[in-house]
This record gives sequence, structure tokens and C-alpha cells, in this order.
Amino acid sequence: MNYRHAYHAGNFADVVKHALLIALLESLLGKDKPLSYVETHAGAGRYDLDSEAARRTGEAANGIVRLQACRGRSPLLDRYLDRVQACGPRGYPGSPWLAAGMLRETDAMHLCEWQDEEARDLRRLFSDDPRVHVHRRDGYAALKALLPPHPRRGLVLIDPPFEEQSDEFSRIQAALATALGRWPEGIHAVWYPIKLGRELQPFRRWLRACPARSVLDVQVLIQPDTVPQRLNGSGMAILHPPWRFEERIAAWLPLLARTLAADGETGHVRMTWLRQATDSD
Repeated sequence: MNYRHAYHAGNFADVVKHALLIALLESLLGKDKPLSYVETHAGAGRYDLDSEAARRTGEAANGIVRLQACRGRSPLLDRYLDRVQACGPRGYPGSPWLAAGMLRETDAMHLCEWQDEEARDLRRLFSDDPRVHVHRRDGYAALKALLPPHPRRGLVLIDPPFEEQSDEFSRIQAALATALGRWPEGIHAVWYPIKLGRELQPFRRWLRACPARSVLDVQVLIQPDTVPQRLNGSGMAILHPPWRFEERIAAWLPLLARTLAADGETGHVRMTWLRQATDSD
């Protein structure tokens, strides 16, 4: 794969993904019990917004930079901005860095990264952190070996590069089938890009039929999802979301959508229960 997340670090899709990740981890951290965090496509873990790659695209200007306008308007988004600030003046935290800053000494992290350079950066970043285990391997295949984790409570984040969208969804479905079979009680969150909305329907049908007890699909659109040549939104399918998670994120997601909306657009949030449990577990 040629994908390097440094070109896209801090863009609007990152902001949506990371705000939702913080909300998921905060829900899990509400209990004293230890947890495991597993990520299939961890990347380098931290990025420099002054790097040549980041400056070449300038995508952070319409993402994390715009989010500064939300300061003081949402407690969760304020906590997110505080964590970004803690990453350094022009640093941007990837999901591993964010998760590591939130988890406790009793928690564990398993980070998978296939690319050599990214995996080396990840190992350097967490070289002094005994909670963190970096695996230089294909994250999809690693789920069979890593699940169920110890502690047997927590979250898997599947956040692939989507270089080939249709093929990526097929791989995600196969990985989820494995993950649900080995760790049926775990939370499984899948980030995906939104270009042409109708192309997502096969994946959404699969989620409706999958063995998870509950599936919440969250989409933040910054412009209409009718033009396949551009990235129009950021989605996350959450299998077994925490109790009342939809209510918690509904408090700030519309603000996030309005803030990140493309010029001349208003932004839009879609939250759909593709499967819904009949009880609170």
C-alpha cells in the first residue's frame, strides 16, 4: 500500500472519527473494570502538521483548525481540543495517541500496522509504555490471534485506508465476522469514507444481517453524498455501542457537522439503528 495518513492528518474525517472514539472510550472508562483497545490500522500514532506531506494537502485547515471555533460550546469537543493541544503546537494525535492518553495503567493496547516505517514510528512513540503492544502485521488477519483480548472488555477500531473502496468493505466484513465470533461482547467500531451514498448500501445490508446484537451507523456529511470524485462525509458503524451512546453523541454531533461543513453547505448528521437490541446490554 502507498497510503500515508500524514497527508490527511487532522482533516474533517479525522476530526469526526476521533471525536467519536473519545466518546466511546469515555463510555468504557465510566466503569472501574480494566479494558483492552485494539486497532487494526494504527498508522504512525502522531503527526506533524508542519510536515511537507501535511502542508502539501492543507487538509487540516478544514478539519482540526476549524474545530477551534467550537471551543467552549461542547464539553466533549473541548476535551478533544485539549488532547490535541497536549500533542504539541503543530502536532496532531492519531487514534493510538488519543487512546493511550485516556487509558489507565490497568488497561491494554494492541496496535497493528503493516507498513514498516509507520510501525517503526509507532514503536518509538510507545517505547516506554508497557501497556502498548505494537504488531507489525496485517490488522485484519491479526484479529484472529488477538481476540478475545485480555482484559476481556473493550473496543476494536477498524480504520483502513480505503484505497479500493469496494474491496475494502469485503475485507471489513470478513474481519468483523471473525471478530464477532471470537469476541461477541466487544465493541467494534468501523470508520469509513462517504463519497457516493448509494455505494454504501451493500455494506449497510450486511450490517443489518450480521450477528451483532446492535449496530448504530453514524454519518457526518459536510456536503451532499452525490459526487463520487470527492470525500463528502465521514461514517462510523458501531457494533454493540455503549448504552445510551446515541443520546450522548447527539448533544454535539450537529455542532460538529455545522462547523466542518464545506463552504456554502450546512452539514448534516444521520444516525441509524441498523440493528437494535431489546435490552440495555
